[in-house]
Amino acid sequence: MSGPDLDAIEAELLDARRREKLVSLREQGVEPYPASRPVPHTTRDCAAAAQGLEPEAVDALEQRFTIAGRIRFKNEMGKAGFAIVVDRAGPMQIFIKKNLLSDETFALWKRLDMGDWVRASGKLMITRRGDLSLRVDELSLASKCLRSLPDKHKGLTDVEFRFRHRYVDLFMNDEVRDTFRARSLIMREIRRFFDSRDYLEVETPILQVIPGGAAARPFVTHHNALDLDMYLRIAPELFLKRLVVGGFERVYEVNRVFRNEGLSLRHNPEFTMLEFYQAHATYVDLMDMTEQLVLGMIQQLHPSAQLPWGERTIDFTAPWRRASMGELLAEATGMSAAELERPDALRARWIADHGDEQGALPSTMGKWWEWFFEAYVEQSLLAPVFVTRFPVEISPLSRRSDDDPRFVDRFELIIAGQEIANGFNELNDPIDQAARFEAQVAARGGGDDEAMYYDADYIEALCYGMPPTAGEGIGIDRLAMLLTNQQSIREVILFPTMRPRAEGSTDSEAPEQGAEPGVE
Repeated sequence: MSGPDLDAIEAELLDARRREKLVSLREQGVEPYPASRPVPHTTRDCAAAAQGLEPEAVDALEQRFTIAGRIRFKNEMGKAGFAIVVDRAGPMQIFIKKNLLSDETFALWKRLDMGDWVRASGKLMITRRGDLSLRVDELSLASKCLRSLPDKHKGLTDVEFRFRHRYVDLFMNDEVRDTFRARSLIMREIRRFFDSRDYLEVETPILQVIPGGAAARPFVTHHNALDLDMYLRIAPELFLKRLVVGGFERVYEVNRVFRNEGLSLRHNPEFTMLEFYQAHATYVDLMDMTEQLVLGMIQQLHPSAQLPWGERTIDFTAPWRRASMGELLAEATGMSAAELERPDALRARWIADHGDEQGALPSTMGKWWEWFFEAYVEQSLLAPVFVTRFPVEISPLSRRSDDDPRFVDRFELIIAGQEIANGFNELNDPIDQAARFEAQVAARGGGDDEAMYYDADYIEALCYGMPPTAGEGIGIDRLAMLLTNQQSIREVILFPTMRPRAEGSTDSEAPEQGAEPGVE
């Protein structure tokens, strides 16, 4: 069996001019991929040293700095030139002058391309235009870039290329790097928030024999040694509640979740969730905590609690509204409370508004409310609203309300027309939970692919006794969308799921800016 055709691979992947430079550099004794050398400074260090100084004072600084980064822009001007070099701290200009460098080093400068990694040393200066620069007296190549970069004036805007080549997107677009730095800060703040409240961070299985904790279609895989089908988790909920049974009264997990769903502006099959559980707490306590957590993050970015969202502004001023699902449905549809509790009235209204070509229509009040909420209410909610009092039929893991067993003690936090969080008083009665699982199994047998499985081991755990507990899940990706003003979930996931490119297609065959590639 023959190996890969390396010449063909090189011809396909490498820019011909840069490939020639690579050969030429090696012939001249320049290693294009040298071993690492220490880099004691960042562009941030250079900026800090010049902070508040007059240009003359900056020019007089004796300290030398050594930075390393990627060339994002290069301009040659005969015996001088400058480039923008970007490291982990950000961009900085370097100034090149022939009389400051050896002939060999100046020749290397002339051969450098956009995208090359360089290591540069020198003293700081302020140019006539007022730009802080590093006056370079030592320059070396750290890694050669063999692919041409997008046009330096137009920038990188092609959505398909950006998502498929996130690594290029990151070094070409400052705002993209800022988005993912903000996401990292969100994760750090979440951990700080819960650690300070005596929560224990834990890890639960990603591979599960029975997928549970949410109404979603799972991904299926197979364990060869056990000859057993297994599932990527759709939620960590049932394992986290097993830990509460075990005596860990406050637990949280920042976890990857997998749901075999479609792709859209708000959905990616692999996403990040925060789930947390607290014994002896109620869903009202969790609403208070959620408001504190999210509002605290927002005020770090926008002290006024006014957050831009597209062309609109969301007012996050506390306290946030709390309204029952029935109340919001009545406001949106004009139906009375009595009509909303009658499946026949809901069916008639739906057919009047949408026609009768919707396939199998719901038969219970709870499923109708779920349909009506998505159709009439959710998209209209811009400012944060805690939606409460959900029907029991659509809440198989929630505790029934003491004042009306048709409903459960549950909330969803809706912001900008999308669900951000879902929390409730946990059902800890094993007999009731077993009956709910049986109803879910019946629904699955009736064709509901998202209905839950019967988890006998979880029922056994509840039989040992779980204290009164409240739990919640928060979608980290959607939260990051809000805090960074991104309208697509793919803008806050480093490597979003993409439909494979058709054989023979190229990056130029991409949808227009703003479209969602790979989504039907």
